[in-house]
Amino acid sequence: MEQNPTATRERPDAALRRARAAVVIAFAFNGLAFASFIARTPSVRDALGLSSAQLGLLLLCVSGGAVAGLPLSGPLVTRTGPARGVLLGMLAMAVGLVLLAVGLLAAVVWPAAIGLVLCGLGSGTWDVSMNVEGAEVERRLGRPIMPRLHAAFSLGTVAGAGIGAVTAAAGLALSVQLFAISALLLVSAVPVTGRFLARVAPPADQRRPRGGAFAAWREPRTLVVGLLVLGFAFTEGSANDWIAIAFVDGYRTPEVLGAIAFGFFVSAMTLGRLFGGSALQRFGRVPVVRATAGIALVGLLLVLLGGSTPVALIGALFWGVGASLGFPVGMSAAADDPARAAARVSVVSSIGYTAFLAGPPLIGLLAQEAGILRALFVVLGALVIGLFAAGAARPLAGSASQR
Repeated sequence: MEQNPTATRERPDAALRRARAAVVIAFAFNGLAFASFIARTPSVRDALGLSSAQLGLLLLCVSGGAVAGLPLSGPLVTRTGPARGVLLGMLAMAVGLVLLAVGLLAAVVWPAAIGLVLCGLGSGTWDVSMNVEGAEVERRLGRPIMPRLHAAFSLGTVAGAGIGAVTAAAGLALSVQLFAISALLLVSAVPVTGRFLARVAPPADQRRPRGGAFAAWREPRTLVVGLLVLGFAFTEGSANDWIAIAFVDGYRTPEVLGAIAFGFFVSAMTLGRLFGGSALQRFGRVPVVRATAGIALVGLLLVLLGGSTPVALIGALFWGVGASLGFPVGMSAAADDPARAAARVSVVSSIGYTAFLAGPPLIGLLAQEAGILRALFVVLGALVIGLFAAGAARPLAGSASQR
């Protein structure tokens, strides 16, 4: 295990407090960067003149970049530490947002596509790294904080959705918004990651876990936890990518209301994560995950079959609560053994992100033929996967994670 000698000499808790604050910021900024353009997908579509199917393929660039980088994130974090991984991820995301803005300004698809690939690559590396750091902070604190860290991510997406709604209402070009978010990432990357827990070489007998960095791909529990994350990632990601389009195209609302619907979803997901830790401690991971899958089902059906904008907005709230805990529970389950946390989180994230790889083009193609509301019925299958895989989230014996 990595040790932090500084924290054990002078002011034992100071470094841990700084690391906790820094990892909260890392989660929040990750959500903010992501939502800075997802909340305004109609603007991306209109600026580039895309159909729903073409927009789905463009969004595939984000997922493709993430899936390409995720398998390498575990070895990277194991070798260099989570601080370096988050730093590289933030820088890649910043460059990607700039290229996306250039593509929108020029009304040319290829710079936007390259930018989204970089955004996905940076987001994937950033995601694994911050989850490994969060799991280590959680372990040292001795209490569950992972849902609240993911709540910080959701708060970031709420802020991004709010920015998207305000800028859309003001008629501000999305490219200007993207340049501003990119500048924020560039100036904050080093100060944030510099406060992560100090990385010290582990003892010789722990430096190379048996089987190497990719051995986790052969562990049944890790793979099933990955399926759990996949199911809930698809449930969450479908709303992230398409709920604004569902309101604009399915309910014929203005773009501003589409951004507000996205804000409803991420706000409800944030609340679920803020209070989810208490539910996990009281009832355990498996019952809570199964209950949230049921809540997500109710919300999804209200959005798809509600028949009116107010009912659909209520559905967005239920959908958000239901999608809130599957991903953080999966990350905690993957990191139950600190010695294998980086490799297992990388595997689970890689499997989970295939939902983001398959989701946008699948839903986009279905929407092209049947309409966006009917296309979103495919999310029901993801909820079934989450339900069947929930049992794998039971903590390992002796784990300090939430039970």
